[in-house]
Amino acid sequence: MSTTPHQVYLIPGFFGFANLGTLRYFTHVREFLGPLFVQRGLEVIVHDVPTRPTASIIERARRLGEIIAECDAGGGPIHLIGHSTGGLDARLFTTPDADIGAPAEVQALASRVRSIVTIATPHFGAPLAASFVGFAGDKVLRLLSLATVDLVRNRRMSFAAMQGFVRVLNRLDSAAGVAEGLFDQIEAELLDDFSSERRAALAAFFDDVGRDRSLIRQLTPEGTELLRSMLRDRPDIRRASVVTRGRRPGLWDAAELGLDAPGQVLHAVYRWLERRAGFEPGEPLPRGADGPETGALLARLFGELPPPTANDGIVPTRSQPWGEVIHAAWADHLDVIGHFRGPSHDPPHVDWLPSGSRFTRQGFESLWTDVADFIAA
Repeated sequence: MSTTPHQVYLIPGFFGFANLGTLRYFTHVREFLGPLFVQRGLEVIVHDVPTRPTASIIERARRLGEIIAECDAGGGPIHLIGHSTGGLDARLFTTPDADIGAPAEVQALASRVRSIVTIATPHFGAPLAASFVGFAGDKVLRLLSLATVDLVRNRRMSFAAMQGFVRVLNRLDSAAGVAEGLFDQIEAELLDDFSSERRAALAAFFDDVGRDRSLIRQLTPEGTELLRSMLRDRPDIRRASVVTRGRRPGLWDAAELGLDAPGQVLHAVYRWLERRAGFEPGEPLPRGADGPETGALLARLFGELPPPTANDGIVPTRSQPWGEVIHAAWADHLDVIGHFRGPSHDPPHVDWLPSGSRFTRQGFESLWTDVADFIAA
């Protein structure tokens, strides 16, 4: 074993509403990574990074630095693993001379970072972010969080709420729009399932979201293009990425869910997200995402060049490569951090958004073994 512990920080992504009560974003990642590092002769302390869910990337990077300063033990090497937007937080925090508003002693910690691994990170933007701009987008995001927390915890939702939720998604696909009263009605139905304590926790969470929603615009392809002009990679940090691609959902996926009404609702949500998550067909890709070397690599990893529309339900596949691509997974955006269907495992895996990806525990272990090997190399 090494004498100085390594510090590994797990950084959550956009709108990390999994950090509510007993819902934990990285439960399965922590459970699996610990023994892997022991097997590789590394003494490692793994930390979760509580962050502002929709705050600007500058604010999130500053918060990352504060958490590292609070948790720092022994001056050992630091490794950052960022899921989704968390990967951008890590990159900005380690950008030399980046003005993130943190004290010099906090920013000095960046010099001890030895590796960054980004998981399904939108390095070249996520077109889906544009769907959450404005009144309707804000309301849909709020309903998505309520419905997901309710269903993952309880596997139930009132019939009226389920019916109304699908009606909202259908109307957003048309020119009809959605009346404000319908949003309020569905939210009231959803909140009926929560205890007073859970309502208080959600109220605090949404207050935090309401104070700063800068991140939503920053994650659009146009927003990340501006961000990339600020980012500079330190030469002494090893860089790697995990890329994901979801299978296109079809009728068979809905049929497999059978009479599972909550599952059908969440699958409808996934289909709605997936249709908006890719780059537009026929439109030029963001500069850097269209490189021939990246295209050749992805073609080898997936057996074909993923089209611009290919995505994991949240982030385009072509937006994710950065540094060395150490793993490619046929998985949705949340599968890769352990949120897929696996009831027999202890603790059980719960699928937040049934996508039909057919991701399994075996795939999860393969992915995170590659991440551990990269950090330990």
